[in-house]
Amino acid sequence: MNQIYGLLVLSTLLALGYSAPQQQAKIVSQSSDTNADGGYKWSYETDHGVKAEETGSIKKASGPGAEDTVVAQGSYEYKDLEGKPVHLTYIADENGFQPAGAHLPTPPPVPEAILKALAWIAAHPSKDSHP
Repeated sequence: MNQIYGLLVLSTLLALGYSAPQQQAKIVSQSSDTNADGGYKWSYETDHGVKAEETGSIKKASGPGAEDTVVAQGSYEYKDLEGKPVHLTYIADENGFQPAGAHLPTPPPVPEAILKALAWIAAHPSKDSHP
């Protein structure tokens, strides 16, 4: 859970830093709410147009030795140094922090020859392989 909050704080500080390199931002609206089962919700907006929000809940563990997990989802937006809007959404759960945004790099597509080779391998398993 501390990793999620650490990533959130870091991303918020980066957003604030990019949005106002010369001036300090002022919070123009904010809200925060928690409930008895561990869930929460918060949001804020600055006078520089930075907006952030997040909701979280506890996902109950299933199975022996499993631990409860905090599941959070949220978003933030700001303008970069060139004035272009940056919008990021994310989910953070037992699978880690999973951001999504048009500004994030994406891996190149798998080359066609590799896809064909993988299909051939799947269709012709080795005699030594186990089922």
